[in-house]
Amino acid sequence: MTSTPQEHQPLIHRVLGANYLELALQHLAIEETPSDGTNVRVVVAEKGNQVPVEGKGVGVVDAIYAALLGRYAAEYQSLTSIKLVGFSIAPKLETKSGDSGVDAVGTVTIDVENSEGKLFIFADTSRSVTVSTARAVQYFINAERAFMTLHHARKDALDRGREDLVARYTAEMAEVVESTSYAEVIDQIRRGLK
Repeated sequence: MTSTPQEHQPLIHRVLGANYLELALQHLAIEETPSDGTNVRVVVAEKGNQVPVEGKGVGVVDAIYAALLGRYAAEYQSLTSIKLVGFSIAPKLETKSGDSGVDAVGTVTIDVENSEGKLFIFADTSRSVTVSTARAVQYFINAERAFMTLHHARKDALDRGREDLVARYTAEMAEVVESTSYAEVIDQIRRGLK
């Protein structure tokens, strides 16, 4: 089964509001050797803080993906259940400003698979492959944050006897859960209930 996560983006933005986490790449250093792979050092602006992260991979996208997952997977458990399985770039050459076209806007498509084998296709359009890769990870982080926010809101609505809100939050959780695998997150919630 294939899902396009961006369809849930408006809901995630609405649920998180000012708490939506924007990951902005501030600096990227790449060291690549054919025999050893690619090492990256990335500085990410995270809520006004400069956060350095490092990663290693087979190429730049794989290394950036590994760096960001290394930084955020401990806090956002759903990231541990996804893996990069495909990557492509489709340039829009009519957007080039020079003769060569290498500065053209492109749509970066990243295929991610969760632990249940569900495929998610994330597409982002920008002039930077690295920025688009960061946005894919940012999406999955915010999807989990929205899921947890809705879980807490649903619990509060249950405690207050607000069945109308319980139904709304349950439906919204069902929509957000389509974005990735929350098996680990749900297990963590269950452990917290015991």
